Amino acid sequence: QVQLVESGGGLVEAGGSLRLSCSISGRTYSSYAMGWFRQVPGKEREFVAGISGSGVSTRYADSVNGRFTISREDAKNTIYLQMNSLKTEDTAVYYCAADRGMNLRITENQYDHWGQGTQVTVSS
Repeated sequence: QVQLVESGGGLVEAGGSLRLSCSISGRTYSSYAMGWFRQVPGKEREFVAGISGSGVSTRYADSVNGRFTISREDAKNTIYLQMNSLKTEDTAVYYCAADRGMNLRITENQYDHWGQGTQVTVSS
């Protein structure tokens, strides 16, 4: 059983920064493609950022490109989402996702494992 646990969410003023972390444990494999999604009430969950199993390839939603950075630290079985220049519209529950394999994944249905989510609230 693969488990993902997010941390690092919270309340921040617009223009500020937060770093989310996601640790993976349980039955792990040699490589996981991983990603971050977010969801606000009444809307579908949306892709934020993804990283390939090797860490070489990354992809970002247009809305966060240039402000957010996804990275991975495989020695710690952890990925990060550094969020800078936060905007009120970034307010959401952020979810970490993982799927066995190397290739970058950017859609929700490509991921098999999900964390419980962490709330990020950006105030004006």
